Amino acid sequence: MDTQQTNVRPSGQSRNDGKNHPSRRIGTAATRCGGGVTHDNARHTTRFTVIGNHLAQHAELSLTAIGLAAHIQSLPSGAAVDIRSLAARFPEGTTRIAAALRELETHGYLRRTRERTQDGRMVTRTVSCNQPGRTGATEEPKPPRPARREAKPPPRRALPAVPQPAYPAPDLLQTALGVLSGLRRTDPRLLISATDAEHLVPGVAAWLERDVTPEAVHNALTTDLPPEPLYRPAALLAHRLNDRLPPLPPFRSPEKPAFRHPLQNCDTCDHAYRAPEPGRCRACAAD
Repeated sequence: MDTQQTNVRPSGQSRNDGKNHPSRRIGTAATRCGGGVTHDNARHTTRFTVIGNHLAQHAELSLTAIGLAAHIQSLPSGAAVDIRSLAARFPEGTTRIAAALRELETHGYLRRTRERTQDGRMVTRTVSCNQPGRTGATEEPKPPRPARREAKPPPRRALPAVPQPAYPAPDLLQTALGVLSGLRRTDPRLLISATDAEHLVPGVAAWLERDVTPEAVHNALTTDLPPEPLYRPAALLAHRLNDRLPPLPPFRSPEKPAFRHPLQNCDTCDHAYRAPEPGRCRACAAD
């Protein structure tokens, strides 16, 4: 007589019996019933959207929410996905579409924020996330860049100081300005602005005050120039006016006027003539 073995483990069972996997339960039930889906797939090369199984097989989202998420992910950036636009596109109506959008927002497939535009209107900005929890993979439009401010020109570098004349007479300064104006005829690189010329005129006048001719000043400023471009010709001229300033001319004592005899009245004709002593003029003395 056979004895039942009560301590023998029953036939092996799967650790995952499908209780926590609805999709597996469906597949198991379909297999027992002799049905189930088969796929006849063709590879897409154009006009397709990649949808993750975490969305297509989401255990908590409604079918409306899953379909709406797939539709939104297939749209180009900038497409309208507000409730009214979606309700005009699909027959579900505004109530079901609004509930589906809230589901997607709860599970991280949508981010909706309210923003104020430059004209004061409030708009809803929607960001679709094809993989919730991932950062930096969204196509959220970048905020407009602030208006670019015009770059301010760099501050003007001051020119070196130039010698100053002892007596800046108007004629002397006018001659100095003429010397500066003529430099560009010898070398076009020495074209300077009116502001630079106003700074350099006293330096040229100081040279002219030292008995230097305008031609000599012109030659001193235009000879032996560097061959490379002159980016600051006025600075070069100011340096030369300082560095090559000639010395003051030697002091000259004023010449004494030639001695002249005093005037005498002729004793005969009473005409005035110069002589050391009174007497007769030459005409009367010759008679």
